[in-house]
Amino acid sequence: MRTGYTTTMNFILSPLRRYFGAYRGLPGPMYTLFAASVVNAVGIFVFPFLTLYLTARLGMTTAQAGTVLLMTSLAYIPGNFIGGKIADKLGRKKVMIVSQILSALMYIPCGFPSLGRAVPWLVVASVFFDGISDPARSAMMTDLTTPENRRSAFSLTYLGHNLGFAVGSLIAGFLFEAAPSWIFWGNAIAVGIATSLVAIKVPETKPSAEQIEESYSADSTEKGHRGNLFSALASRPYLLAFSLLTSAYGFAYAQHRFALPLQLKATFGLPGPAIFGSLMTLNGCLVILLSTPIMALTKKWKPVNAVALAGLLFGAGFGMVAFSHSVLFVYVSTLIWTLGEIFNATNEGSYMANHTPISHRGRFQAVLPFIQGMGFTLSPPVAGKLISWRGLNWVWGLVGVVSVFAAAGLWILGKVEEGAQGRKAASGTIRDATGDAAGGAIRVSAADAAGDVVRAAAGNATGAALPGETYGTALDGNPLKVYSENSECE
Repeated sequence: MRTGYTTTMNFILSPLRRYFGAYRGLPGPMYTLFAASVVNAVGIFVFPFLTLYLTARLGMTTAQAGTVLLMTSLAYIPGNFIGGKIADKLGRKKVMIVSQILSALMYIPCGFPSLGRAVPWLVVASVFFDGISDPARSAMMTDLTTPENRRSAFSLTYLGHNLGFAVGSLIAGFLFEAAPSWIFWGNAIAVGIATSLVAIKVPETKPSAEQIEESYSADSTEKGHRGNLFSALASRPYLLAFSLLTSAYGFAYAQHRFALPLQLKATFGLPGPAIFGSLMTLNGCLVILLSTPIMALTKKWKPVNAVALAGLLFGAGFGMVAFSHSVLFVYVSTLIWTLGEIFNATNEGSYMANHTPISHRGRFQAVLPFIQGMGFTLSPPVAGKLISWRGLNWVWGLVGVVSVFAAAGLWILGKVEEGAQGRKAASGTIRDATGDAAGGAIRVSAADAAGDVVRAAAGNATGAALPGETYGTALDGNPLKVYSENSECE
């Protein structure tokens, strides 16, 4: 009996082990952040139903509800910038805990019907405090990881958010009808549990002054920067270009909420909203099922190349909507643009983290998402004007072209950056160093060169190149090899 039980459990658990095996070996606190992300997302009750609550429960007009939503978006921006600044100054953990507690507390009075008119202002305040916490959370994840494991770490939290949100949406739908006060109280409780996990299990991760000082002499895209935020941004032109180009993806992605339901209504009539709901379910299921395999597939890719591919998938998937005259075609298009979402989400964060100076992680995690979010913000009003002027199909043409051009720009950016790194490595000089290695002085010779020899002293550092190994590349493109003092140069 026991053997049969064990066999059954292994049959059930084996696929799960393989699925989550891609996330083995991450720092322990990352798994806590994953759990906190799941809990937090399960409790996202308020925003999916905020418009309905304001109109159906509080009696607001759609215009008034739209104004409240605009106010919440605007409140997030100053919170984000404040959070980035104080996360670099005071520490990630302190900022996260205090701001998340304040954000949750704002929801508690919202559950009392007698305070209904205060709900919009309390929600705006909650979003402001939530904005403070986000740069600290992103900076903490960057602190905990390295360029080698960031893709897995960022993908894990992305997966956790989507797992939690899928469950939370179902719960919120039930609460809205049966116990509307618990939309607010449940959200607050979830935030409180997630914050407690971080407070108990995750240490402060802010780099010390000594670590930042040491980074100044490092040859790394994460080396610290001496200067203010603006000079730090100017010192990272590739990162700025990346953020501007990926803002085009936000412009495209926003149409799945704005123009897509309108298109489905225009094409299929009354069944349109139901079809849209099924597409959102498909999108969520695909994200949960495919995030891990795609992360594993792209693990050895350069992040910028994977993000460039995402643009092609966005362009193809959203561009197809203009020709979607059957439900099956709409499902295929959703599959394609959802793949773009996953390729982008599992690689974008690691590229940004790998190019952010260690001294400015909090502030960069406030500014760069703001730049990227501009496309998402501008997309609905631009699309609305275009629909009024030329019709729905023109939106999908615009989105397709913008996505493909952004993808081409990112691919070029990757090539330019790769070329710059190659030139930097090739033009690096080999400096004299003293050491007491048994081999004495070594000579580095360009293979097949006309006898030019560069001399250097051998140190006893771990990992030094061994005689006969390729050391690097000479300016003429030939490999450099290391020889002992008594060996003959090739």
